[in-house]
Amino acid sequence: MKRKFLSAILLLIVLSSITACSNKKETKETKSTAVKGLEQTDFNLGYMNSTGHLLAFVAKEEGFFKEEGLNVTLTQFSSAAELSTGLESGKLDASFIGSVPTLTLQSQGHDLTIFGGAMSNGHGYVIKSEFTEGKTDWDITILKGRNVASVKNSVQDAELLILLKDAGLEVGKGDDKVNVVYFDSQKDAYAALQSQEIDAASVYSPYSSLAKGAGYEVVYYCNEVEQFKNQPCCRQVATTAALEGKPNTYNAFERALIKAYKFSQENQDGTIKDIKKYIDIEEEYIEYEVYGGHGESNPDPDKQAMIDLKKEIVDFGYATDYDIEKLYNTDIYKNALESLITESPDDATYKELQEHFNDVE
Repeated sequence: MKRKFLSAILLLIVLSSITACSNKKETKETKSTAVKGLEQTDFNLGYMNSTGHLLAFVAKEEGFFKEEGLNVTLTQFSSAAELSTGLESGKLDASFIGSVPTLTLQSQGHDLTIFGGAMSNGHGYVIKSEFTEGKTDWDITILKGRNVASVKNSVQDAELLILLKDAGLEVGKGDDKVNVVYFDSQKDAYAALQSQEIDAASVYSPYSSLAKGAGYEVVYYCNEVEQFKNQPCCRQVATTAALEGKPNTYNAFERALIKAYKFSQENQDGTIKDIKKYIDIEEEYIEYEVYGGHGESNPDPDKQAMIDLKKEIVDFGYATDYDIEKLYNTDIYKNALESLITESPDDATYKELQEHFNDVE
């Protein structure tokens, strides 16, 4: 009897071992199959010195890229021109590039396609406090007679020129005009404020919080201007050929960014810590930039907002007209989001993203 009992125990152990091995093999094969579906696993992403590019930082630090089978290398650049060159040379697989430079590059014949969002709003202009003394309120006319640092071919510059025109102010030197001085990068434009020659400057995150911390006054934030609300800033951009040839890889990349967005909505402290590893400023400044209500980092392609922006800058003469439909891919985001909802059908964040996408596309 005792021998039969021991035999039964041994049989159960053997069967459990076989089942466990089978499960491990199945899990390993399932994961392996997912990775095999990717056209490539090493992925290079270019970004700029902005807290608004947090989706990449969070996806990297929280392991979302790794979950999707991607080994992503993040590299910081200083201008849209450098980012686009990186894409076209094959050194970068994707870049976070400003909306206006992306549109102007496309209008010039560059075969670059927008396939997702990175940031909306979050930029504006600041002025030295000496010019606001004795004032409790001001508008764009406070720049009259001032030297303003800006970045050519940027959404900040396009907005400034539009607002100046609407206010009846000419660009040029003189007490009744606004002298716009151009710099190659936002970093250079902001640094120019330290000189006596520059009175005001364009800013995007994190320079707006840095400027406030240094005692400068905000002329305006774009989200506070009615015509610029929900203004697309940085977009996810890649070459058209890469997107067409590696759909699974970009789908995995997008899934990771959507997961990062969800994390940023649910874990503020963790998001701030992730950002600080890439944008080394005080955490209170990061919190202001990300959660202060002036900008939003969202992976949605926001196609209609970009179409509206394109029409605006074309009408203004900032870019020549072209067919944007050929250079806009919303399928990658749509498919990535749908696959995540299939996995987590009750997730409130994913549902909100889907509702927004359905409303604006």
